[in-house]
Amino acid sequence: MRLSYGWVMVGAGALMGCVAVGTMFSLPVFLQPMSLDTGWTRAGISTAMTLNFLVMGVAGFAWGAISDRFGTRRVVLCGAFLLGLGLFLASRAQSLLEFQLVYGIFVGLAAGAFFAPMIAAVSVWFDKNRSLAVSLVSAGMGVAPMTIAPFVGWLTANHDWRFAMLTIAIGAWVVLLPTALLVRQPPAIVAGGAADTAAAAPAMASVASALRSPQFIVLAMTFFFCCAAHSGPIFHMVSYAIGCGIPALAAVSIYSVEGLAGLGGRVLLGVLADRFGAKYVLIAGLLVQAVAIGTYVTVSSLPQFYTLAVVFGTAYGGVMPLYAVLAREYFGPRIMGAVFGAATMVSSIGMALGPVAGGWIFDTFNTYHWMFIGSLGLGLGAVAVALAFPPVRPRERGQLQPA
Repeated sequence: MRLSYGWVMVGAGALMGCVAVGTMFSLPVFLQPMSLDTGWTRAGISTAMTLNFLVMGVAGFAWGAISDRFGTRRVVLCGAFLLGLGLFLASRAQSLLEFQLVYGIFVGLAAGAFFAPMIAAVSVWFDKNRSLAVSLVSAGMGVAPMTIAPFVGWLTANHDWRFAMLTIAIGAWVVLLPTALLVRQPPAIVAGGAADTAAAAPAMASVASALRSPQFIVLAMTFFFCCAAHSGPIFHMVSYAIGCGIPALAAVSIYSVEGLAGLGGRVLLGVLADRFGAKYVLIAGLLVQAVAIGTYVTVSSLPQFYTLAVVFGTAYGGVMPLYAVLAREYFGPRIMGAVFGAATMVSSIGMALGPVAGGWIFDTFNTYHWMFIGSLGLGLGAVAVALAFPPVRPRERGQLQPA
């Protein structure tokens, strides 16, 4: 079984995810210089980010289905072109509405072309070490805020925001287009390949039937509750720490510690999932995440915040790639892109709810404690739903050969 090129796919997926997600999440860095230069409100500029999430969720499902039919390389090439084009046009925008539509739609549409399709493609290249491979691709996306954002910060400090965004657009094209050419179709599955797909679930011969299956419903709902549980605490963590008397710069460092722990968590839980099974590691990770969220109501000092950030970051970062692993195990490679894209779309709704709900809770009660308690409940809900995962039936493994 030759899988060496699979690691090239892992590297390509991690790099493309880092650039795509990093450019999308660089908008907060542009926020102040854009507002000062144009007079646009920060709320108005931030609306483009909300639109990003909504478009990316829907696009992830569409791109996943397209990649299943036409191949991942074409999808990521389209995504690379659209990302650069969206950033280029946004840098030329003359009105707030124009910027919101161009940045929100083009960049969101482009970002959705990388996560689900590349995760799906990489998962099919691997029989052994699949969880680790998927986790490493996800880790590339996780490192984006620590690479692209500082570069954008340097650009905006030395040039105007339009030049900085134009530079990022050109850089995205330079990096992504050649890297996309490295993407290959997964090796052909022979000998037992047809049985591998068919045995996974005879009733799942189409995407429509897969999306109605109990396996998908459990997968999507667990993903939703998981993201709804951690999105509010992640988004409001800095504000909560400052409210506890932590200096602003130190409070920002708590967020950075969570991010770094998340990278380690992806690798750690990926290795454990290969050894003990993705389902059991996911349930354990979700339980740790829920307990960590609930514990935040008891912390007040910086060392306590740092300690909990390591635990929380490891848990929420580590569980994220495991949904793709379970999708591959339940549904096989043929419709993996569409199924995982649909699950990602459901999870994006959970991600969008957390920050809004956390802000409303603080405005209403003047405390974040109820947000953490509510998030704890959602996290335990994710554990309860995950316990309903049916066992993965043994399948006849197909032999992989180079494309």
